[in-house]
Order: sequence, then C-alpha cells, then structure tokens
Amino acid sequence: MPLWHVYHPPGTYTPQQKQQLAADITGFYTRFGLPKFYVVTLFHEIDAASFYVGDEPSRNAVRIVVEHIARHTDDPVLRKRTGEVLAELLAPHTKERGLYCEFHIDETPRDLWMIDGMAPPPSHSEAERRWAEENRPTPY
Repeated sequence: MPLWHVYHPPGTYTPQQKQQLAADITGFYTRFGLPKFYVVTLFHEIDAASFYVGDEPSRNAVRIVVEHIARHTDDPVLRKRTGEVLAELLAPHTKERGLYCEFHIDETPRDLWMIDGMAPPPSHSEAERRWAEENRPTPY
C-alpha cells in the first residue's frame, strides 16, 4: 500500500484539487499493477501557527510523507528515478502553484501489513492481479 500524508496550510486545495492529486497518485501506482484500493491519500490541514519551515511559520509549504508497503526496491538507480517521477507528478499540485514542497518515502516491511485481516497476496501474483481487477480484497 502506498500511504500518502499531505500536510498543507488551510485552503491550499479545493475538494476537486484534492481529488485530482489523489487520482494522479493512484494512477502512478496502478500502472504498475497495484490495486486502486491499495493507494490511500490523506490530507492534513495545518495552520501556519503550527507549520514551521525552519523557525518561520509557513503559509505556502506542503510536506508529504509517503509510506511504501506493497513494493520496495534496493536498486539505487530505481530509487532515484522514483523520487524524480514523484517530483514531476507533484509539480502541478505544488511547485507550479508557487508552493514549497518537500517529500520523503519510507518503506514499511510488507509482512507487517494486513487488509481486512488478510495478508496481501504476493507481489505480481495471480491473486494480486485479481484484487486489482476486482478492486477489493478477496480470500486467496
């Protein structure tokens, strides 16, 4: 599961802009075969009095924490490329709107993840493909 936490000032995103960002994030992962329902995007509005960049309150910063659980990579080239592609994905939602944006990716061990009490099927397995097609977890 990719879990995205998007921390931003109040009013930064309309409901439609949030939906579009979530759709863009989801599209990134589904093109690699992940089920849509694996992708969770949470928006957290943080008032400038509680959002500091350095020692200055910020009214234009977006901070994103991404947790990758379904897929991991140890390949330094692929890790770098993933960061670059996500920066490109985020640019229309942040940089191109004049927002300062910082993000990082954590990789959570897959064996510590469950959905509806089930361990997700192995990566690229027939069961995972079925989950993606049905867009829901089913026993396998």
